[in-house]
Amino acid sequence: MNQQSLDEIVKDVITQLHNNNEGSSSGIPIGVSARHCHLDKIALERLFGEGYELTKKANLGQPGQFASNETVTIVGPKGSIEKVRILGPLRKSSQVEVSQTDAFKLGLKPPIRDSGNLSNSSPITIVGPKGSIFLHEGLIIAQAHIHMSPENAEHYGVQNGEHVRVKVGNERRPIQFEKVLIRVSKKYKLEMHIDTDEANAGIVKTGNYGELLKAGSSYD
Repeated sequence: MNQQSLDEIVKDVITQLHNNNEGSSSGIPIGVSARHCHLDKIALERLFGEGYELTKKANLGQPGQFASNETVTIVGPKGSIEKVRILGPLRKSSQVEVSQTDAFKLGLKPPIRDSGNLSNSSPITIVGPKGSIFLHEGLIIAQAHIHMSPENAEHYGVQNGEHVRVKVGNERRPIQFEKVLIRVSKKYKLEMHIDTDEANAGIVKTGNYGELLKAGSSYD
């Protein structure tokens, strides 16, 4: 076997492995979202000191969003969780997003909500190196959702606020997600977000793809 033939075989193998790992490029890329918090300026300064600014650790999938180097501890009536990462940039209101498993550990019953919908959500205490803050409401379990640009929404025939079903074709444990919220904005890049409990249930990893099965379902 000559070197050219060997190089072609290696190239074919790498291509096949890439296709198996990444799935169809026409599907919905999935990002698994671990527990994290978003802070407003007042909360950040109370936790880290006056004039403090977040420092970037890594960019996230959505344009302009990043994981910071800073972490906090969140505290509930039955327990606490350390090293909860803060995501940037700062927001108008502080909130904490956890999984159901996390909620059990904290001893709280947060509602499943779209990010930013904090009315009558669970209370939570956030502890930083310079102080702490108690949120009377602000702890949620994030509803599975898909970020889309207007062009993506047109391609899939869906609208902002609509709910759809998404199938992830994992051979070991295929799973179908129900009532996945569509979020459309010019600022968004196509990506579905699920939490760690949802990911573990279907052995789903960041970088896997999902298939949008049905649009226009009535769940409400």
